[in-house]
Amino acid sequence: MKLIGIDIGTTHCKVGLFDNKGRLLRLEKQATITHQSKDGRLSYDPEELWCQFEGMLKRIFATAGPGAVGAIGIASMAEAGLLVDKRTGKAKTEIVPWYDRRTMKQYEWIRQEADVRTLFGRIGLYPSYKHGLAKILWFLKQEPSLLKDAIWLSTADYLAFRLTGKFGTDHTLAARTYAYRIDQKEWDEEWLAAFGLKADLFPVVNNSGSPLGEVRSELGFPPGVKVAVAGHDHLCAALAVGAIKPGVVFDSIGTAESLIGTFDQRNLGEEEYNSRLSFGCHVVPGKMVWIGGLSAAGGSLEWLRKQLGDEPLSYEEIEVLLASTGAAPTGIIYYPYLSGSGAPLPDPQMRGALIGLRTEHGKADLLKAILEGTAYEMEAIRRAAARVATDAIEQFVAVGGGTRNQTWMRIKATVSDCTILIPPIEEATLLGAALLAAIGMGIFQDATEAVASLDFKADSQVVTPCPITKERYRQIFEEGYLILQHPIRQYFQTAGQE
Repeated sequence: MKLIGIDIGTTHCKVGLFDNKGRLLRLEKQATITHQSKDGRLSYDPEELWCQFEGMLKRIFATAGPGAVGAIGIASMAEAGLLVDKRTGKAKTEIVPWYDRRTMKQYEWIRQEADVRTLFGRIGLYPSYKHGLAKILWFLKQEPSLLKDAIWLSTADYLAFRLTGKFGTDHTLAARTYAYRIDQKEWDEEWLAAFGLKADLFPVVNNSGSPLGEVRSELGFPPGVKVAVAGHDHLCAALAVGAIKPGVVFDSIGTAESLIGTFDQRNLGEEEYNSRLSFGCHVVPGKMVWIGGLSAAGGSLEWLRKQLGDEPLSYEEIEVLLASTGAAPTGIIYYPYLSGSGAPLPDPQMRGALIGLRTEHGKADLLKAILEGTAYEMEAIRRAAARVATDAIEQFVAVGGGTRNQTWMRIKATVSDCTILIPPIEEATLLGAALLAAIGMGIFQDATEAVASLDFKADSQVVTPCPITKERYRQIFEEGYLILQHPIRQYFQTAGQE
């Protein structure tokens, strides 16, 4: 039996066809079309997004053949969503991406209303402009009637609805709304009431991969194919590469970068709260996750390569320049806060900075400094996580476009003093979504069996710390990067925001 995985991503929309050994048979990929209003608001058009996936699915089904596909699993970016009319099924709003900052005033409203510490114990999050609740409140302010007969859906939920005609979500996406109790697995009615909202604004929540329904016959797809919301894209990818046990951290490296660790279900206390990490439900039942991230990881490199010439440097040129720098640290400290900072010192208004430049520094040094700065930031997250983790963090399993940059991977391993495994899986999110749909159908008993079933010909690439530069990187991180944070942040909190 073949399986289909769907990934609704920030940059690309993808559909993949897999066999029962996890081998990718066909990939359809298109750019995620982003629209920008005159006042700077970013959005996706729901109908346009549906048409993209409808076309890709038709081509995938044609490749698979009649009756070959058993299930579709859908993963998506976590906080993007929209309001849909429950009666008609029509979209009431555009899809608001996770990174759109129109909701900054709603974020402040939420902070004023919230007993943040108490809510953290129930929800596992701190207030953020990214969360679904902030987006709902923004729509409420624009036009209160938008919430009449409405339901809030993530992008994965919306696509599943278009395929099946049924509303539903999973625990991992529900947990990113700032309205869902991860301790009791239910919508937080008391907290929603503070804004005049009710729990029926949200869909029923199921386990990741549970069948929501079958593909509607009027779509012209083969009958009997089950559809499931697989969940948060990073968590689906973590499953695909087997990074679902304590001590092994999943590292997703793209425009943004996220570290994700696994632990057994437990109540969240002061240590978790003080870490400033996000906590939530895992796609694996009975497990929870901690999450720390950087919005501008690969994004920092993309930003710099566009500044260093009339035409952006090619990735080949970047590799050549980086190879010329040798193993030693640049000594330059880069704070990668082009889009604000997250845990362990969250501040959406924080700005980036480069410190320690000299006349002899050139393009290669600046490029390497960008990579070092992102590695320092992820090490700060790893150390915060180590204080709440039950097992020592000694290994990363990394996926994403950033893993192709060997210099970056060696810097990351050295700064963290951890081994990095890069598995031979190019589309981990798609594969994880497909596996979760297979688990939901009963093809596999659980996540462990699903991962064990995978058949890959190549071994994982292993990147180890550089023993020669490890101590110098530690010194720069502890005596420079960490200490200089405080005066820089103080500046940007006062005169720097003018």
